[in-house]
Amino acid sequence: MKLLVVGASGLAEEVLAAVRASGTLAQAGVLDDDERRWGTTLGGAPVLGGLDRVRRHPDHRVLVCVGRGRARRAIVERLTALRVDRSRYATVIHPSVHVPAGCSVGRGSVLLAGAVLTADVRVGEHVVVMPHATLTHGDVLEDYATVCAGVSLGGRVVVGPGAYLGMNASVREDRRIGADATLGMGAALTVDLPARQTWVGVPARPVRQAGEAIA
Repeated sequence: MKLLVVGASGLAEEVLAAVRASGTLAQAGVLDDDERRWGTTLGGAPVLGGLDRVRRHPDHRVLVCVGRGRARRAIVERLTALRVDRSRYATVIHPSVHVPAGCSVGRGSVLLAGAVLTADVRVGEHVVVMPHATLTHGDVLEDYATVCAGVSLGGRVVVGPGAYLGMNASVREDRRIGADATLGMGAALTVDLPARQTWVGVPARPVRQAGEAIA
């Protein structure tokens, strides 16, 4: 596979390592708008230039490698304006990860080393699942969701579009995390988390805003 990763990030390094481990990487390059990175290397791949360089490599697959879902969404919108078709997006699954029959992983998504999918798990498009996350029966990760290392989801959890689950967070079965919501590192969620809110702690509760009480 010829691959362009977008975003000179730690996630991009991990993705390049995962593809190399699979033995399928024929050629790789990195795109990033930060001119200071141009001409350097990341994970053994050259940083070729900004996003507009995608036009010079029409035979390469593309993968957006920035950590937050909202940022990935914005980059995908820019790439769409540059005429990058949905069919060009690569899906990267580390060779240590088994995707059972009945589970699905969408275009542009990443499953890193040690991630576990049990049964009937659906991973949408441009989703990132970091190492050793556990997704159990019936879980749904909607487009642009981010699940950090060590996260554990009970059965039938729905993670909304663009939501972010911090490292080692856990979620009780049958809960829903709203669009663009954030669950903090190490938090334990026992109820639904509304869209665009940030919750932390054990059990997880809303982050207090200046001058406001926590409900």
